[in-house]
Amino acid sequence: MTKSLWHGQLRDGLATMGLSLDEDRQEKLLAFLGLLNKWNRAYNLTAVRDERVMVSRQLLDSLSILPWVTTDHLLDVGAGGGLPGIPLAITLPEKRFTLLDSNGKKTRFLNQCVLELGLGNVEVIHGRAEDCSPEEPFAQISSRAFTALENLVNWCGDLLANEGEFLAMKGQFPDDEVAALPAGWQVKSSHSLDVPGADGERHLLVVARAANSR
Repeated sequence: MTKSLWHGQLRDGLATMGLSLDEDRQEKLLAFLGLLNKWNRAYNLTAVRDERVMVSRQLLDSLSILPWVTTDHLLDVGAGGGLPGIPLAITLPEKRFTLLDSNGKKTRFLNQCVLELGLGNVEVIHGRAEDCSPEEPFAQISSRAFTALENLVNWCGDLLANEGEFLAMKGQFPDDEVAALPAGWQVKSSHSLDVPGADGERHLLVVARAANSR
């Protein structure tokens, strides 16, 4: 029952969002959701437990930022249960994704997803952002329900290219967090996200270094 419910919700949600995904990618998205639901019982990967809202809150919400993912290699920090990184990687198999989290249980789950779903474009790193040393900085870094914007730029700023940008997913527009951004950082743009089936507001904030600080 759950799978047929999810399949219909995903198909209808993608159509509402104007996204066209082949059957294989839709099935992989649903397989990921099944893994997330199964492992969540023991690993506490996400607060969402109601199977009726998982497609909206986890898959469609993650895919709502697709229009702003322009880099060939995206870093997802505080990847947790793989949101938005895994759905994005399934949808964009031609791009590379690095998922970073300091929680060993969560990175074990992410590695299991990579193995079971055959995601050759995903690398999982267990560690803190401050201790991460990539070969080259990232043009885009995504975060969802990770931390305040001030912490995001302080902890992860060294991982971002000079002209790079953070894709920070938020609920209500975080006026206080924007006001607390350190000098040298700015909200380049903000976008209200329309997620089918989701209650409440959703926003994407694109945060970058101020022009005079680059």
